[in-house]
Amino acid sequence: MFPVLIRIGPITIHTYGFLIATAFLLGLWLALRQAAREGLSKEKITDIGFYALFAGLIGSRIFFIATEWGHFSAHPLDMLKIWEGGLVFYGGVIFAIPVAVWYARKQELLLWQTADIWAPSIAIGHAIGRLGCFCAGCCYGLPTDLPWGVTFNNPETLAVRGVPLHPTQLYESGAELLNFLILLFIRRRKAFHGQLFWVYVLNYAVIRALIELFRGDSERGFILPGISVSQGISAVMLVTACIFLMKLRQRRT
Repeated sequence: MFPVLIRIGPITIHTYGFLIATAFLLGLWLALRQAAREGLSKEKITDIGFYALFAGLIGSRIFFIATEWGHFSAHPLDMLKIWEGGLVFYGGVIFAIPVAVWYARKQELLLWQTADIWAPSIAIGHAIGRLGCFCAGCCYGLPTDLPWGVTFNNPETLAVRGVPLHPTQLYESGAELLNFLILLFIRRRKAFHGQLFWVYVLNYAVIRALIELFRGDSERGFILPGISVSQGISAVMLVTACIFLMKLRQRRT
């Protein structure tokens, strides 16, 4: 919708990059506040956030490049233009989680307690990040006749132009905001470490599987006709979340 936030001469600030940076800084601030309440080192929480962010950016970009290989093989320098949009969230998760686990163990942090501290931050960060997707035009939806369909006309958008589309980016942003509020509610009544993180994963798996029904960027890949790669990953994440929630609850008892 608005791919470029500011353009002054040779200086261009893309809305997507600005919102991704905003999402991380807000998430970090919230995580540090909670870390202080729980008596954990702010430095270690900050470090694990930056390590996971770096790994996540690499993973999410690699996955996006894979889905758009035809373009990137012809324009290899575009692989570096993350600020213009083009990140696959599940790719980021696959890369970020092992890095976060490694750092938590290295610093002798309680893994699930640390994951719970970051869970609401991930949710609200994701909500803001999807606004960046909306501005860039990536992750766009199917054509629709519904009154809230959005038509992208900016020549720099990544979306299909001139056709009303489901604003799937806004659907997901709103759902992640709700996820964030649910996690804050659960945090006041948390029964065991790991509960917030795996509830986040469970909620997001459901959210993503449903949003995929309205996505229009078919190049993201399909496992079977009508079942996207992301829906397949969502199914695995949903089952995994349920298993861990049951096991961690049993361990507490």
